Amino acid sequence: MEFPGSRPTALRLVPRGGLCARCGVRTVAACAALEDWELERLEAITTSTTFEDGQTVFEQGDDPRYIFNLTEGAIRLLKLLPNGRRQVVGFVFPGDMLGLSSHGAYTCSAEAIGKVGVCRFPRAKLLSLLDEFPNLKTRLLDIAADELSEAQEQMLLLGRKSPAEKLASFLWRLHRDGSRCGGSENRIDLAMSRTDIADYLGLTIETVSRTFTRLRNDGVIRLDGAAHVVIEDEDALEELAEAMAD
Repeated sequence: MEFPGSRPTALRLVPRGGLCARCGVRTVAACAALEDWELERLEAITTSTTFEDGQTVFEQGDDPRYIFNLTEGAIRLLKLLPNGRRQVVGFVFPGDMLGLSSHGAYTCSAEAIGKVGVCRFPRAKLLSLLDEFPNLKTRLLDIAADELSEAQEQMLLLGRKSPAEKLASFLWRLHRDGSRCGGSENRIDLAMSRTDIADYLGLTIETVSRTFTRLRNDGVIRLDGAAHVVIEDEDALEELAEAMAD
């Protein structure tokens, strides 16, 4: 089955010199490492598709036939546990790649949060280009190293940080990644639900809600509805994100 789970809502071939030239994450995605003539070669093996909220991009355990680059929206990464529960293990944002697993199968499932746009590359064809495009190969190795570093940070976050430090770390990462993609300097748009955040941080929904309130009362953030956070004290948020409970 080409797309496990729910089917994409739209699928189209990427026109040469078209979509990539207009792509809003072109300068931060892995393809930023390519020259224009190299980009044309990449476009030739690329398809573009969209998914609606809750649709599955790929499922844990499936054959990793494709690698994806997120161009719009956000994706939650889910791990199926032995007891049947699904654990949120990460989030993917515009400019990020997913599906790079080298274990013979996707190691987690990917699910759209809201409407999502991706570029899709056949894994075998993309990997065959790496010998020709050393800059792309280096960039993908950097991405793999970043993913390892984030996994280590997540272990630290779950094991050693207080609820306030966990939430601050999460918000700080969203702030950093949003700024990288040209977002507002002090506004964070939360695509994910409080349930997703709680699951990812290893907290209850009630604790997440109380911690948002605490950060607001301390003047660190301001809540503009449930889905928007305005950073009022950037230094305080960064300090709390980098702190670690005793």
